[in-house]
Formats: sequence, C-alpha cells, structure tokens
Amino acid sequence: MSETPEELFERVAGSLRMPSVQDWDTFPFDGDMRPRPLRPPVEVEPARQGVGGVDCHSCAKPDVEFLWTSDRWRVLAPSLPSGLPAVVLLETREHYAEPGDLPDGLAAELGILIARIERAVRSVRGVGRVHVCRWGDGSEHLHWWFMARPARFAQLIGSFAAIWDDVLPAVPDDIWRSNLDHILDGLRDA
Repeated sequence: MSETPEELFERVAGSLRMPSVQDWDTFPFDGDMRPRPLRPPVEVEPARQGVGGVDCHSCAKPDVEFLWTSDRWRVLAPSLPSGLPAVVLLETREHYAEPGDLPDGLAAELGILIARIERAVRSVRGVGRVHVCRWGDGSEHLHWWFMARPARFAQLIGSFAAIWDDVLPAVPDDIWRSNLDHILDGLRDA
C-alpha cells in the first residue's frame, strides 16, 4: 500500500538522518553538515516552466540555438561552459511532458539517440564516462542531460558529478567549443 505525501511527511519528518556521504571520496564538500528540516507537502506540485507548451522556452527556441537538430529531436549545449568537459541536452522538437507521453515510434528513436549522443560525448578526449540524466521538475519540455565526467578523477565518479559540474571552475571557452564541435562531428557521422 502506498503513502500519501502527508503520510510520508508524518512518518519521516522527525527522523531525518545524515547519510554517510561525507565519508565518500566523491562527496564534493567538507565539514560538518546536517539535513535541512523537511517541509510539509504543498497542496499542489509547483508549476513547471512551459506547462502544456504555453510560453515554453524550449518550444520557442529557433534551431540555430541548438548544436544539432533533426525533424523530431534537438540537442542543446548550454551557452556558457561549466565545470565538466561537456554538457548537452536532448530535447524533443514537439512538446511532451513525460517519457510515457511519447508515441511508440518516438520512444523507439529515443533509445537509439541516447546511444548515439552518449557515444559522441564519450569520444571527447579526456572523458571517462557520460552520465545520462533525466530531471523534469524545472521545465516541462521533455529533455535528457548528457554530462561528460573527466577520466581518471575517482573523486568525480557517481551521482555527485552533477554537483561537481557547479563546483569546478568553468572549462575555458576554446576547449568547451572544441569539445562541442567534436560532439557535433560524432552526431553527423552516426
């Protein structure tokens, strides 16, 4: 039997624990930490940007702002470098909110595209692994993150790579652009 948000809150709010992440080599922070108090559930989920395609930033972007496009998909690179060697996002051209909303044909293409993009990102010199992530709480427009983790940095392995992306100084512009060009070449050749 599942729990309502209120039942979950009642059960866990007074029993939060600090996981042993501070002992993990991959945890990017040092010093004493404690969890923030858990707030009660809200009445309604916060609205995501572009709900139903209305005023959706992704839908409004012209193709020239994307690294690669097809008739059904687009790959976006953030306009500014971050700490990891490369970060790109795969988006549907049409507005869909959840993976389960995709028609079967588009869902089948998704698997092939995830493999192609991961392969292109992983082929960048110095990349050890590519984390393929799906978070959907900010923008409703369906998208996947491809985050290139630098090779041989054991401390950057795992789920904290996304946080390390914000902790590490930004990749120099010329290297960032070169990495994106390499990814684009990989997508064109696939």
